[in-house]
Amino acid sequence: MDKESKIYIAGHNGMVGSAIWRTLLAQGFSNLVGVSSKELDLRNQQLVQDFIAKEKPDVIIDAAARVGGILANNDYPYQFIMENMQIQNNLIDAALQNNVEKFVFLGSSCIYPKLAPQPLKEDYLLTDTLEPTNEWYAIAKITGVKTCQAIRKQFGKDFVSLMPTNLYGTYDNFDLNTSHVLPAMIRKFHEAKENNNASVILWGSGTPMREFLFVDDMAKAVVFALENKLPDYLYNVGTGKDLTIKELAETIQKITGHTGEIIWDSTKPDGTPRKLMDVSKMHDLGWKHQVELEEGIKKTYDWFLENIQNFKQVKL
Repeated sequence: MDKESKIYIAGHNGMVGSAIWRTLLAQGFSNLVGVSSKELDLRNQQLVQDFIAKEKPDVIIDAAARVGGILANNDYPYQFIMENMQIQNNLIDAALQNNVEKFVFLGSSCIYPKLAPQPLKEDYLLTDTLEPTNEWYAIAKITGVKTCQAIRKQFGKDFVSLMPTNLYGTYDNFDLNTSHVLPAMIRKFHEAKENNNASVILWGSGTPMREFLFVDDMAKAVVFALENKLPDYLYNVGTGKDLTIKELAETIQKITGHTGEIIWDSTKPDGTPRKLMDVSKMHDLGWKHQVELEEGIKKTYDWFLENIQNFKQVKL
């Protein structure tokens, strides 16, 4: 792919979008476009159409979404399904209308059925019911995947969907009301350590298994998709390795230096029992993750400490 190609990254200020931006610059791509949500409301179809028609990008990467953990998904189901569909539909349709040849749509492993066989293969999409705690977000993302597939089938354009496992890393969301499990744990353990190693209360039983991918590795997968014409419409992106939430908590506890007690609140939901990605399709094409979990958590915690003054202090 030409290093001068004009690449628009929707959501370039977010954790994933900013990692993609940094990675593209590091690899010599110089013609990058990004606008903030204040400058361009991606939920507004006309504004998005006008913007894409004006900018005429060669490539669009959709890293924009309304995201959150179990609590946020449960409390705001309408916003999670509607706003995500508005954002992705507007971008995908504007790309089609303006002859954008390459579109990379980023989704989530939650698109797969709750009780699908493990590890999760791309073929399991739409074979059973979803996890109820985040089905609103999952349904929105599934429509994005199928819309890109429809364009690929009908118009022959290089629209591809990448489904990452649980992402974490620098510029993550550490707000305890809306964050995902790994950054939430980093903050909880750090603040408990600062509070005389107070006990840390965590949701669920600790038994569900989860897979985590450092965000820079996800960014490299996106660049891989730009530099290669992937033969299929849907690819999982992950490490192919998982661990229990309890093991994750103990790893984060060790890295943050917290020495207090961990209390598991079993009255709170666990979510899906296991979500391990089958990443053999990407491996076969030549992409593989590089950052292992402990190294990635250390990098994320270091970034958290450097930017701690930017986080609202929420009492535990």
